[in-house]
Amino acid sequence: MEFKLKSKIAGSSIAANASAPLTPAIRRAVASLLLATLLSSLGTSIANVGLPTLAQVFNAPFAQVQWVVLAYLLAMTALIVGAGRLGDIVGRRRLLLAGISLFTVASVLCGIAPTLWLLIAARAVQGLGAAVMLALTMAFVAETVPKAKAGSAMGLLGTMSAVGTALGPTLGGVLIASVGWRAIFLVNVPLGALTLFLAHRYLPADRGARKTARADFDPVGTLLLALTLVAYALAMTMGHGSFGVVNMTVLAAAVVGAGLFVFTEARVASPLIQPGVFRNPALSAGFAMSALVTTVVMATLVVGPFYLAGALGLAPAQVGLAMSSGPIVAALTGVPAGRIIDRIGAYPVTIIGLVAMAAGTSILPLMPTGLGIPGYIAPLVVITAGFALFQGANNTAVMTDIRAEQRGVVSGLLNLSRNLGLITGASVMGSVLALGTASSNLVTASQEAVVAGMRATFAVAAVLVIVALTIALASHAGSRRAIADRRVQGDGLGPQ
Repeated sequence: MEFKLKSKIAGSSIAANASAPLTPAIRRAVASLLLATLLSSLGTSIANVGLPTLAQVFNAPFAQVQWVVLAYLLAMTALIVGAGRLGDIVGRRRLLLAGISLFTVASVLCGIAPTLWLLIAARAVQGLGAAVMLALTMAFVAETVPKAKAGSAMGLLGTMSAVGTALGPTLGGVLIASVGWRAIFLVNVPLGALTLFLAHRYLPADRGARKTARADFDPVGTLLLALTLVAYALAMTMGHGSFGVVNMTVLAAAVVGAGLFVFTEARVASPLIQPGVFRNPALSAGFAMSALVTTVVMATLVVGPFYLAGALGLAPAQVGLAMSSGPIVAALTGVPAGRIIDRIGAYPVTIIGLVAMAAGTSILPLMPTGLGIPGYIAPLVVITAGFALFQGANNTAVMTDIRAEQRGVVSGLLNLSRNLGLITGASVMGSVLALGTASSNLVTASQEAVVAGMRATFAVAAVLVIVALTIALASHAGSRRAIADRRVQGDGLGPQ
């Protein structure tokens, strides 16, 4: 009876806290974090649309120009865990301010770069700033926002990321047509200055700087992990999904690097990643599900252009409009998803999101091409809405129940799992599409071949979502058993 009464009181307290509005100070702090998220996602998507123009301006082949995008993604992926760990050590506020400043200065350098290779170097520096921002924004939300409102805040971060992804191509196209290619980088400067002002003024001060920061930071582990991640990303991206000798060699180097990283981390006093992080079933499940689900999301981006153009015969402008439906749905779903998470909890919303994604990826291959654009967009909307629900719930579950001193590195790992899923999805799903079409050239493949490739790709995607759903159910069941065991030990076996 006493336990039930306490549960009711706790439930009433959570409901009351969930309905209580955030204070103005917290709202302004969250606004700075939202802008930081927008900057990092905009930095990725806005550059893609400028690649044809950059190829003409610098008279360079596409294989060189694509490094304008790859340099940013590689730097962000390789350094995001180290940035999170460094924030835990030296203070998240000061490091986030440094990351925003670095991103803004690098945007200026990108905008004034006289050569392609200087532009690529500046983009790598910009990616480092983005790594800091991505690693620390979720950690700051977990630290700043009350737990009862964490879901809403995580939903807002997801919405802002989707807005940046959707806005980038449109804004970039307008800027290139009206001002020139340099504007797609210089537009970040006023946004970066505003973000820096808000973050400096409203983010809470760091609580007690660590005097042992230099000793606690693991430079060898950070370097090994960065080199391993760069090797893996290069193996996945070189050759556009067709694995050759070079790809396999670089992938083997990544495997060796991963082994050296594990060997080193077991022998240093202050490892970059504490082994206990992966012994926590909830965290490990969250990372694994994030990687699987983002691999599926990348399938929609890989398959969409070829299916819409090759099977449905859409013009490029129509393809772009149809493809934008995904980010728009994610942007519209993020905030309601956060409120649902605060109301019913992260685990139920995780399951709802994964079930929706499983339904969408299973239905899409069955849709006849005669249904045209609606036959593709309707399942895509279900997949994207499910992803928005999953992402907000998974981020909330991972970030709200960890120790304060681990928030930066766990946030970095969560973002890393997402980036690895995107990189893997681009390669693996591209290969599945090519195998499904049985054609060496997707552009010239027949309508029937493209449809077959789409169906094969989304069949694989459906299997990946079902695996993620199985992980979610197993992790929750394991957590419940562990809680029950502790309760039994406390009630019957503990000291009286």
